Amino acid sequence: MYLDHPKISATNSETEPDRIERLSRVYGYAIGLADIDGNTECITKLAKIHDHKGTLMVIWYVAPTQVEKTYFSRAWNSRIGDETELVEHALMLQETL
Repeated sequence: MYLDHPKISATNSETEPDRIERLSRVYGYAIGLADIDGNTECITKLAKIHDHKGTLMVIWYVAPTQVEKTYFSRAWNSRIGDETELVEHALMLQETL
């Protein structure tokens, strides 16, 4: 069992708690797609997912492949997501010593 899941957050989550629930479903959908593809690395690359006013922000530790980006686009565009194509991907900034 994988226990190091990404941080899930949303703008206005205090007043709209359903945003966090929706992100949890989107995360499950996307990782389910990765699992179907046999992609065991996708889950380890994720740092955070955030709903920023209807735009899904996916933050990665390691650069995702185009297929991995598609997992989140499909999930966000589905009925359990926001039903939009507003998805942005970024790399987590690493501190240098």
